[in-house]
Amino acid sequence: MSTKLFVGGIPFESTDDQLREPFANIGEVLSARIITDKFTGRSRGFGFVEMASDEDAQKAIQTLNGSDMNGRKIAVSEARPMRDDR
Repeated sequence: MSTKLFVGGIPFESTDDQLREPFANIGEVLSARIITDKFTGRSRGFGFVEMASDEDAQKAIQTLNGSDMNGRKIAVSEARPMRDDR
């Protein structure tokens, strides 16, 4: 079963492929997407990575949480479901 991870602190100039790379070194990545502002198209500094297995996702959290990505410390955790009260 796949697991979606939240990644915060992503450098604003990063691409989806740059986000995918460190996670792909740990296990199979199903998707990697940086969230952008719908009006300006600029990165919002966070994104989501979907790992193919729960084991790879846990290993990614342990390995990459607090690590450096192009000069910024990223935060990696299991993604929570979106709330309906927005």
